[in-house]
Amino acid sequence: MKTQEKKPQIPVFDTPAYKLLGRGSQALSDAELLSLFMGENVELARTTLLFNFQSLRELFLADEEDFKALGVSQMTYVQLRAVLELCQRWLGEKLQRGEPLSDPDAVRFYLSSRLRDLPSERFCVLFMDNRHRMIAFEELFNGTIDGASVHPREVVKRCLYHNAASVIFAHNHPSGVPEPSQADERITQKLKDALALIDVRVLDHFVVGDSVVSFAERGLL
Repeated sequence: MKTQEKKPQIPVFDTPAYKLLGRGSQALSDAELLSLFMGENVELARTTLLFNFQSLRELFLADEEDFKALGVSQMTYVQLRAVLELCQRWLGEKLQRGEPLSDPDAVRFYLSSRLRDLPSERFCVLFMDNRHRMIAFEELFNGTIDGASVHPREVVKRCLYHNAASVIFAHNHPSGVPEPSQADERITQKLKDALALIDVRVLDHFVVGDSVVSFAERGLL
């Protein structure tokens, strides 16, 4: 009677989990990291998730139905959504530790993580105290960013509510092109003029697309 040949077992120290513990998470490929949510099946992660979604960005934009169509478990979808949410909360906490916002790259990264992949335009405000420490982050308006949809009086009301000394504006361009439009420039000036009446400074306005553009760096403030 012929004995069935066994597939060679991967040494335990070569698995993604042990690799991470021994060499750090940066040593793992995208497929290896994803496999940690799929029973450490690297090939399944590579051929199912990465092959079909093409990139991590598209993977995290996918909904539950997209995962179901590929035969991927609901729990894998739930875990990946939880990871994404935890990352966004961690980035937010970094800005809310009571330290002045002295790192523009940290602000860019946070705003990009919150706004880049939203399907419609959102206008948000970072409220800060007189030491440039973050008080709150709020989404105030949803829809096309122009004079009709962004109301300076509402921004003034929220500044007074938070007792803010300065603000940073941010909105996204769902097209992915972050170039400020003339409408963006007009409403920014309108808001700047309104807030000057209550001694609140506008420090910057970021436009988020596939990259992030700063009004301050462009000399548009």
